[in-house]
Amino acid sequence: MEGEIIPSEIRRMMVRQHYKIVGNHSAVKLCSWTKKSIRGEGVCYKQKFYPEFVQSHRCLQMSPSACWCCNRCIMCWRSIEKTLGNTMDGIELDEPKDIIKGAISAQKTLLNGYPGWDKTDMKKWKEAQTPTSAAISLIGEPTAYPRISELIEEFHKNKINTFLGTNGQFPERLDGMTEPNQFYISVDAADKKTCKLVDRPAFPDFWERLNKSLELMNSFKCRKVIRLTLVKGMNMIDPEGYAKLIKKAGEPLVEVKAYMHIGESQKRLPRSAMPSHDEVKEFGSRIAKILGYELSGEQAASRVVLLKAS
Repeated sequence: MEGEIIPSEIRRMMVRQHYKIVGNHSAVKLCSWTKKSIRGEGVCYKQKFYPEFVQSHRCLQMSPSACWCCNRCIMCWRSIEKTLGNTMDGIELDEPKDIIKGAISAQKTLLNGYPGWDKTDMKKWKEAQTPTSAAISLIGEPTAYPRISELIEEFHKNKINTFLGTNGQFPERLDGMTEPNQFYISVDAADKKTCKLVDRPAFPDFWERLNKSLELMNSFKCRKVIRLTLVKGMNMIDPEGYAKLIKKAGEPLVEVKAYMHIGESQKRLPRSAMPSHDEVKEFGSRIAKILGYELSGEQAASRVVLLKAS
């Protein structure tokens, strides 16, 4: 299905960037780690940290809200200037089952060229045709899609594990939502002023929305993760403030990750804004000490460390 709501200019740009548009408003793109796994070049940190849920070669990276987001984060590698709106209000919404069917079909199309490569692991390639996990966080804000709860339910009916990542700006969608297997909230600053600088939010009550989402996260029974994306010179400050926000969600895992100087973000930030793995590890260790957490995992290639309650 070819998108109709997304303008042709944006569709062409997304196709050049190797996205496949699904239906009216969804998108799929092969993760670089899916490609590497099929070529025998390693696996993503998610498989390393959460092997019971993720196999890199069988992960579907998708979004039901390809061009809609209520933040314009300065470190986003996407073309945020092409964002179509802060919400999906008034848009003709596709059915969750149709989104999933189209997304799996798009993934298969994107995988078509691999059997011709010498390095392709054909066993993995064949397995990749049937995804076992979905990272619902590719582009846009997935909870802007009003039927996100139904989408998660439909993935589970298809025996596909779900990783939902959100910026916490739609707490009303989280209240009573069908729980994913793993639930992420991005916390990009320890205070309101820095959050406004880094996330460039559209909603005037963005800070209240984020805090409400963190409080709701505390009630979730699934695995919960707070994601910190560190931008050197901007938000690598106040570990005590981060710890205070993290505590609102209970005792979630914490992924502390470097901003990566890739994609469209290169037009907004200098390469020096990308912290080294050692800098990420040091800042994460400071937060862990305040929380009484331990550093339980790391992957230098992705500049990420995992913190968990001791």
